[in-house]
Amino acid sequence: MQKGSVSIYFVRSALEPVLARGIDIEPLLREAGISAAVLQAPQGRVTAQNFSALWLAVARVLDDELFDQDSRRMKVGSFAMLSHILVGCDTLSAALTRMTKFFNLILDDFHCALETEGRQALLTIRETPGPAAPRVFGYETLLMLQHGLACWLIGRRIPLLAAAFAYPEPSRSAEYAFMYCEQLAFNESYTSIRFDRSYLALPVIQNERTAKEFVRNAPANIVLKYKNTNSLTAQIRRRLRAAGSDEWPEFEFIAKTLNMTPSTLRRRLEDEGQSFQAIKDQLRRDMAIDYLCHTTKSVAEIAAELGFAEASAFHRAFKKWAGASPGEYRLLAHRR
Repeated sequence: MQKGSVSIYFVRSALEPVLARGIDIEPLLREAGISAAVLQAPQGRVTAQNFSALWLAVARVLDDELFDQDSRRMKVGSFAMLSHILVGCDTLSAALTRMTKFFNLILDDFHCALETEGRQALLTIRETPGPAAPRVFGYETLLMLQHGLACWLIGRRIPLLAAAFAYPEPSRSAEYAFMYCEQLAFNESYTSIRFDRSYLALPVIQNERTAKEFVRNAPANIVLKYKNTNSLTAQIRRRLRAAGSDEWPEFEFIAKTLNMTPSTLRRRLEDEGQSFQAIKDQLRRDMAIDYLCHTTKSVAEIAAELGFAEASAFHRAFKKWAGASPGEYRLLAHRR
């Protein structure tokens, strides 16, 4: 079971233009399976599936897949059209060049480009200067779409080497380490994500048939950063989930089952921007949110199932993850 969670910040950001137009958000939240009360949790989280449903609902209401972040709407259907256009390219380099031209054609306030610096490639976004504050959610959404498309086109996750942002460090910057990578910089002259240039030469393996499936599953596959089910991270998550968190195997045993030495596995995980401890923490967090939102298990039962020796330890960990105690979070998630 490959489940993930999304910060409540992105839920609020997606809803801001809807609220600005005076549109009632309750029907959208109900359609997405998100309680309005969860919006009150400062560091709350929702499942990726719930956020994806909200993404589609908001885009439909606004007829804008970029959520009013640009002065020109990115009309519903733009992303689907782009996905089909890109499968006609031979290499990732050609596809990303075509992708940036597409965004520059339909948007007025953001300028996208593919650039190279030595052995690194960059997807850059520059915003048209103006009196308004930087449209942070616009940057975040464009990066999410662009990185997701790039990974899908070659059928593998592209690990990022660094990410830079043309705005001050936000309070939610800890989330960026999971969204992008550990190497982050803020207050830069432009926004960019960097990856190894060698990926540009890889062939585009998608076609019209797979594009239809990709679009049908979007944006869940984008929100989860085009989760490669064959990646080591995904394999380890599946093995841990199957074992039961109270019986999770040690790192050395995982390495052995994957026919690797511990040092090789550690290096391969670093290439994917992960560590064994981070995988365990993320899986526990996502399982806890899923159990609290979608089961009647008691908090003590959830704590035991997640491998916590004491419920108090689970309370501390969960409050760090979600900004509320497990009991408070469950009440928020189910209150109407």
